[in-house]
Amino acid sequence: MRTPLLAGLLAAALTTTLSAQPAAARPGDRATLLKYAKDTWTSLAAMVDPGTGLPSDKITGDLRTRAKVTSPTNIGAYLWSTLTARDLGLISPGDAQRRARKVLDALERMERHAPTGQFWNWYDPATFQVVRTWPDNGTVVHPFASSVDNGWLATALMMVRTALPAHAARADRLARSMNFAAYYDPAARPDAGTGLLRGGFWPEPPPGQCSVESDYAGTGVKVHSTCHHYGSPGETRIGTYVGIALGQIPREHYYGLYRTFPDAGCDWAWQDQKPVGSWKEYLGVKVWEGTYGYRGLRFVPNWGGSMFEELMPDLVVPESAWAPKSWGRNHPVFVKGQIQHGLDDAKYGYWGFSPSNDPHGGYREYGVDPMGLDAAGYTTDRERTTTDPGYEGCRPAQPEPAAYGDGVVTPHASFLALPYAKKAALANLAKLRGNFDAYGPGGFYDAVAVRSGVVSRWYLALDQGMVMAALGNELASGNMRRYFGRPDVEASLRPVMEPEEWEVAG
Repeated sequence: MRTPLLAGLLAAALTTTLSAQPAAARPGDRATLLKYAKDTWTSLAAMVDPGTGLPSDKITGDLRTRAKVTSPTNIGAYLWSTLTARDLGLISPGDAQRRARKVLDALERMERHAPTGQFWNWYDPATFQVVRTWPDNGTVVHPFASSVDNGWLATALMMVRTALPAHAARADRLARSMNFAAYYDPAARPDAGTGLLRGGFWPEPPPGQCSVESDYAGTGVKVHSTCHHYGSPGETRIGTYVGIALGQIPREHYYGLYRTFPDAGCDWAWQDQKPVGSWKEYLGVKVWEGTYGYRGLRFVPNWGGSMFEELMPDLVVPESAWAPKSWGRNHPVFVKGQIQHGLDDAKYGYWGFSPSNDPHGGYREYGVDPMGLDAAGYTTDRERTTTDPGYEGCRPAQPEPAAYGDGVVTPHASFLALPYAKKAALANLAKLRGNFDAYGPGGFYDAVAVRSGVVSRWYLALDQGMVMAALGNELASGNMRRYFGRPDVEASLRPVMEPEEWEVAG
């Protein structure tokens, strides 16, 4: 329960108005979700190194063995989970302050790319040191700064400055010291007159990797950036939001992202299907507002058709409120498509497809193939059963699959869907828990192969962090979105996002 002191603090500090706040959960549902939050927090707390206060990347299902690496995203997910744990009464306000202080202490000590302030992708959570040799197999690791991972860490710091006033100045300094112009290539969309973010950079040319020498931060220091840009608005858009909110990249960049690739003959026939749409203009940028179709739905796809690509940024950026005619329309349709695929198309009896551990070993991307831009597509089963609706005049359609194999469902996808299909999400989670050994001392295990019944008995900081953020929004009046979306951030982002209108139907 929120204490009167904390309630007063939030009322005074959080003045931004966000429409479309989640409806209050019914008493029985609320008790169930609080149970999930308590157990999920147990796994996240168990991931933390007691000396440094940093979380590891993952922990075994018995909560005994932590991974020996962590990332900026893991650290960010732990920070916002700490805020939710406080707001739900799972830890005291004093404990939340101590946990956040230890993380800020660590971040101020950790090595990073000094000219741009970007953190490297992997650190040893016990020593703060950059990982240069992978602990499991001795593989050489070349330090790399990721626009997505740094975006999630900066997001959490921007939330801390709102939610924990005692740490606001430190969190703000750290966030503003991270220059996202380091990733911005202004020449990436000459046809649109704007740029895109690159995936990241290395300080030195990495062997065996495609890189280009670049200096996007204006520092005069050369880095070696990824050859690829992030062109579709998946979860990678968090770097776009943070960079615009911090005033480091131009607002027009938001419209440089492809909603779909244009319908322009066979040059674009590598994408999954032929889009339907029209050209529109926002902030002087021409945008092809295309949509895809699946089972009678029309929607804007993401790269792989996965749930976290669609909905992870929505955990912190109030997209349905700030972009009601685009993301606000797309999110519920996308969730509906995932449900229909799992229940009606593949007939798994369960749904929720997103990158996760493979229950048979390793980590893999999972998604609904026809809901992704990439023709190769993520798949929902381990057998990689794909679909191909063809591209009229360029690529013939292929027969629909006769059957799907061992579908892999991850519980975090259901938590992401809570604002848009609460009843279905709760039912799906209850079935997973009731029909498989899918729940342990730290909440839901990471993934279930629903036909073989094999379960990945691991807890991942990223996935548990998404669960905690979703539960915070559901049970603490949209706390994650309020902490991020303070008035100055809203003033930077909402006018950019709000005018856009997608021809989405579900």
